[in-house]
Amino acid sequence: MLTPHQIELIKSTVPILREHGVALTSHFYNRMLSGNPELRNVFNQAHQAKGQQQRALASAVLAYAENIENPSVLLGAVRHIAVKHATINIRAEQYDIVGRHLLGSIKEVLGDGATDELIEAWAQAYAQLAQILIDAENGIYKDHANAIGGWSGWRPFVVVDRKVETENVVSFTLSPADQGKLPSVKSGQFVSVQAYLKEKGVIQPRQYTVTNATENTLRITVKRVDAQNDAPAGAMSTYLHSSLQVGSVIELTAPTGDFVLENKETPVVFISAGIGITPIFSMLKRLSEEKSQRSVAFIYATQDLDHIPLKEEIRQALDQLENKTEELYLSQVQSLNCNCPNIHKGRLNEDALASLELDTNADVYFCGPVSFMNMVRSALIAQGFSPEKLHFEVFGTGTMA
Repeated sequence: MLTPHQIELIKSTVPILREHGVALTSHFYNRMLSGNPELRNVFNQAHQAKGQQQRALASAVLAYAENIENPSVLLGAVRHIAVKHATINIRAEQYDIVGRHLLGSIKEVLGDGATDELIEAWAQAYAQLAQILIDAENGIYKDHANAIGGWSGWRPFVVVDRKVETENVVSFTLSPADQGKLPSVKSGQFVSVQAYLKEKGVIQPRQYTVTNATENTLRITVKRVDAQNDAPAGAMSTYLHSSLQVGSVIELTAPTGDFVLENKETPVVFISAGIGITPIFSMLKRLSEEKSQRSVAFIYATQDLDHIPLKEEIRQALDQLENKTEELYLSQVQSLNCNCPNIHKGRLNEDALASLELDTNADVYFCGPVSFMNMVRSALIAQGFSPEKLHFEVFGTGTMA
């Protein structure tokens, strides 16, 4: 339990964290991954190289310090972190390693400013936060293990089907190697997959939406991330596209995630861009299978008609819904060869969203690149949507701005 004096010591570090938080977390990751190189198998090395994890951790540490008197206000963020940790099988004993390197980094970065009592205060603060996360993650693991067909940790799966969706998107249908049962999957949930990347010398985990589930199979739909400008190609997505064939074996964690379609009767708006269609599709599919009478607005942005993953299944799902509208935005199309009022040339932006006059009583689910989602959220709030009506998923590390 933190004493009042320790709380004041933590609060006194807030200005330092605001100005030098990324420097601290960068030092921390370098220290930890050098001292415990086996943890390179846990952390996304691409996000490390881009500094995304360093920025995300700096933001989380700052938020914790700012709210040290009442950490309960961070329960939503804690739940988000716990879900991400559970999907890559983070375990309680690893928190001791993280804590040792975090406290060591504070000492080394702050130098003389890192007094013994300040380090002790941060040790207590870290222990408090670690226990909150451990408890949340243990709850998730328990739920996974006790579900019918569920499991905790990594489970081997065999590829039983491989379908090319577009030039850079492939769907893989996977079945448990042990031929056991599978748990039910909520529409919008994801799994982690992991594989050994020989050229990198590490095992790497990545998360992918479950785009279809049966009693004995799960399907993931994977976009290959190609090199662009200074950004390298996605190591894991490239590996999956080039190496995963029917008969290949890959390991998965149990389906998880809170970006799921809620059981309501309210109108619903789906907005997505690019591969962000995957969780949206799974929600749309559920509504079509239920023959839902909810009012559905489906809005999708992509390059052109050839870059729509799951195109036929999307069409089938929409055709099953009686009360729906559709809008498609194509950013790289110069002209349209049809009189299609619901297909638009150009990007989906604030003006385009405003012109659709969406029902502000609707629940909105949106997914895509972070910049796209920031635009969507700002545009919808400007139109009168309450933040509680806006549901979104960020692929990868961190949160939206």
